[in-house]
Amino acid sequence: MKPIQIILDTNILYSALRSRNGASFLLLSLLPSEKFALNVSIPLILGYEDVLKRSVSELNFDLEEIDEILNNLCAMANRHDVFYLWRPLLRDPGDDLILELAVKANCNYIVTYNKQDFTGVDTFGVKIVNAREFLHIIGEL
Repeated sequence: MKPIQIILDTNILYSALRSRNGASFLLLSLLPSEKFALNVSIPLILGYEDVLKRSVSELNFDLEEIDEILNNLCAMANRHDVFYLWRPLLRDPGDDLILELAVKANCNYIVTYNKQDFTGVDTFGVKIVNAREFLHIIGEL
C-alpha cells in the first residue's frame, strides 16, 4: 500500500515538542512510517527552525537538539523544491508555502491545528485535518 503523503504545519511540530501527551507527539513518534510520508521544502524547514528556536525557552530542548530534530525530519522526509508561487492565496504567507508544497508533492493531507487558515485548499485536492483526525485516518487511535 502506498503511504499517505502529508505535510505537518509548524504548530503540529511545536506542539509535539512541547508535550509528550498529545496527538502531535504520537504522530511525530510514528516517523518513519509505512502508513504515511512526510514532505518538506527548504522554506518549510526554515519556518520550523525559526519558530522552534524562537520558542526554545518554552521547549525542553536546546538549540543543538532542535537542529538534530530538524536534521532527522529532513532525513526521513521527501524533500521538494518548489518553483511556482501563487501568493497571496491564503491569509498567511507561511501557509501559502505549505499549500505550494502540498500541490508540488501531491499531498493528501495538511496536518494543522489552524484549519481555518487553509480555507479553500480543498479545490487543490488537499484535505485539512488536525493531528487527532489524522491518527484516526491511519488507524492509530
